[in-house]
Amino acid sequence: MTEARHDVLICGGGLAGGSLALALARDGLRVALIDALPHARRTDPAFDGRAWALAHASVRLLAALGVWARVQGRSQPILGVRATDGGAGAPPSPLALVFGDELEEGPLGTMVEDGVLRPALLAAIAAEPRIADIAGARVTAQAAGPAAATVTLASGERLAAPLVVGADGRDSGTAARAGISRRGARYGQTAITCTITHEFPHGGIAHQRFLPAGPLAVLPLPGHRSAIVWSEADTAAAALLALPDAAFLAALAPRLPATLGRIGLEGRRAAHPLVLSLAEAMIGPRLALVGDAAHAVHPVAGQGLNLGLRDVAALADVLAAARRRGEDPGSPGVLSRYARWRGFDTVAMAAATDLFVRAFSNDLPGLAGLRRLGMAAVTAIGPLRRAVAREAAGLAGDLPSLMREPPPEGGREGG
Repeated sequence: MTEARHDVLICGGGLAGGSLALALARDGLRVALIDALPHARRTDPAFDGRAWALAHASVRLLAALGVWARVQGRSQPILGVRATDGGAGAPPSPLALVFGDELEEGPLGTMVEDGVLRPALLAAIAAEPRIADIAGARVTAQAAGPAAATVTLASGERLAAPLVVGADGRDSGTAARAGISRRGARYGQTAITCTITHEFPHGGIAHQRFLPAGPLAVLPLPGHRSAIVWSEADTAAAALLALPDAAFLAALAPRLPATLGRIGLEGRRAAHPLVLSLAEAMIGPRLALVGDAAHAVHPVAGQGLNLGLRDVAALADVLAAARRRGEDPGSPGVLSRYARWRGFDTVAMAAATDLFVRAFSNDLPGLAGLRRLGMAAVTAIGPLRRAVAREAAGLAGDLPSLMREPPPEGGREGG
């Protein structure tokens, strides 16, 4: 059995784990990025058919990491958002929540398909010599000692570092092996994701329609194309997924904005069971959790990946500061700074999305009237609308350095 030493071990090579590896490597740390999937599978553009609504702050992070330049030309700015409420078989309420040019910094967000973003991230990782990208490796054990943590792979190889980071999703084996339990609930909903083509341009407008069974998002992509995130009750979603393409489109079309015209299906449909899942702690002995390993939330506000990238930026700042001070990056004092920074935002976002879903996933007449009036009020009150837009764009609160205004060419703020 051999043992290789690094500064940080990251278990999980997805978007959050990969972004963290880049951020830490650019601060001079030697990182091992461990993922159970083989490299060819992770770089396959068809690996995940979803598209991501990246908040403005997340775009800043990816730009600072050298990833955004690789994907910007294949992205779609979100120029406006229109959220409406309506019962089954009824037209949307005219009392809508509408966003447009509230941000001085730029668009409200940007859409990027996973098949574009993930390969670009992995290409940036491959070009960084401080990252050991260990693909197709299954972790079988981990342990925290007084000076270092160790991770054992199925091959028998053992890796050691002062800190292990779990970025391995909502079923995080890293968290489970550390004895960190989870709390949460199933929503009884499944999100159906797919990409559609449409006759007329979308104008960069994202639509969110709240239906009794769950929300339906129509998110603009480059060209006459949009990403669909359709949340339905589990049994109804299974039936929709079993339909032939033509029948599925016939069921979807009445729920879409009429302005899109005729629609078609591009690629495959996929199902994602929806849960609220929070780790009881974001840190442990020589351990930190980021992304869905720490918190998996409902996609109603499109904040899941953005929440994880805020973890990444905050942890990178904390570890960079610890390195400058000569501190042990896996010490309780250092890790507690990260937990304090991210704890409130995580709980607040989980509570907000949970409340939103439960308030809107029904057709109770009294509640429907109240929520429609609430959406109209936010639209009508300029300062409130701008505050909500800045929160959704990730520009509110104490921003990590990677999510502030881009640093001068060739340098990183705070690095």
